Amino acid sequence: MSPPEEPRRIPSTLGGKVYLVVVGISGVGLAIVAFGPWRRGVALIGLALLLGALARALLRDRDAGMLRVRRSRWVDVLMLGGVGTALIVLASVIPNQPGS
Repeated sequence: MSPPEEPRRIPSTLGGKVYLVVVGISGVGLAIVAFGPWRRGVALIGLALLLGALARALLRDRDAGMLRVRRSRWVDVLMLGGVGTALIVLASVIPNQPGS
């Protein structure tokens, strides 16, 4: 007789938990973009992506969970970090438009 199976935890890796935090923060950022000061919302999304990049850089491949998209850790880190940085920079340098 085999031992009873342990119930599967969802998410089962630390990277999966970080991924859910990144998605949650991004959702809050999107709500801020829709209903409040859009620059803060876009910057918050950028910060969430930078958090994901940091986690992907620090976690081993088997612990990265859904943060692991490509075979190379550094491609994932560069993509997440690059887009996160670009969003933060764009939110801070786009000039105010008349009437907004």
